[in-house]
Amino acid sequence: MTVDLSGARWFKSSYSESNGQCVEVAFLDGGLVGVRDSKNPTGPALAFTPAEWSAFTAGLNAGEFNHP
Repeated sequence: MTVDLSGARWFKSSYSESNGQCVEVAFLDGGLVGVRDSKNPTGPALAFTPAEWSAFTAGLNAGEFNHP
């Protein structure tokens, strides 16, 4: 899938640290959600469908990605 990111408005969490090791998110046309590495804003980005993004954020909120 090719997605035009030229007009994307990227943001990162207010909880992100100032060391630059963060991801940025953009809400795109058609409900897609873009994700990229804040250290490499001109590098590759991922695009997720609304269902994929919902499943991911639900997993985050449920602690599915927490490491002991």
